Amino acid sequence: MNDNATSAPGSDIVLSEQAAAGVAHALLPGLGNHDIRVESGTEHLVVVAPGYGVVRVAKSAGSATLMGRRTALLRALSLLDLPFAVPQPLSEVATVDGFTAVATSWVPGKPHEKGKGAPAALREVLEALRWVGTQPIAGLLAEPHGYAGGPDWARLMGDAIDQLPADVRDDARSRLDAALALPPVLPSFVHADLAGDNMRWSEDGRLVGVIDWDWAAAWDPAIDAACLAWHGWEAVQAAVDEDTFLRARTWQRTFGIEQIVAGWLRPPGMADALERTAAWLRRTRDQS
Repeated sequence: MNDNATSAPGSDIVLSEQAAAGVAHALLPGLGNHDIRVESGTEHLVVVAPGYGVVRVAKSAGSATLMGRRTALLRALSLLDLPFAVPQPLSEVATVDGFTAVATSWVPGKPHEKGKGAPAALREVLEALRWVGTQPIAGLLAEPHGYAGGPDWARLMGDAIDQLPADVRDDARSRLDAALALPPVLPSFVHADLAGDNMRWSEDGRLVGVIDWDWAAAWDPAIDAACLAWHGWEAVQAAVDEDTFLRARTWQRTFGIEQIVAGWLRPPGMADALERTAAWLRRTRDQS
């Protein structure tokens, strides 16, 4: 563990790994008997005690403000009969030494290998999410596109495209236009970041848990299918109907551009976001 401070321009919170660990020990008194590691996310420093619990400490005033709503959503989800585990709050949202934090349960498993996945398992998680009723939890959900501007998404995406190198700008605009032209569909409950480390799998290929519900929303279910492209498009195509698959392809082709917007909203972001997005656009130009 090091004592490097983490902060964002415009934020009133400066947080070190050592301070985050101190907050975690205050919220989980039994933590002293466990090995811990501190991970830095976009919005939180996360103190992880494998097999025991997790403490998320807000890195900005904005994240601190949202923590209560996000924790209430976890409580609501933990009461549902979902076929996988969800982090359960082990504490109230608390302020410790000026930092806002919450403790949640440990979710076992590990990320799935990229590019592989059983369509039946992907179909099961999508179906489970689709049947979560959004009306009772509407006040606990983020807005669609919450990660990249919410209702300002289209405008901010256009601004991001204007900053890209000239050779990728037209392609980027066509991707955004295609997403904006999608016919509306009946919204359903979506995780909105259903990929990679947020899905925890057992050694025998069962989905045992899903974490990081910060951007869950009532939205187009094809968003989650697009995120599942982590497992490969062939697996996704076998897991969903044709319309959902085509919508997922359209949404996924905008994801790289969103990284620029997300960095603007949660500075400092990636210093090379424009270059990374341009490279991604060139690499995926001929994919549809």
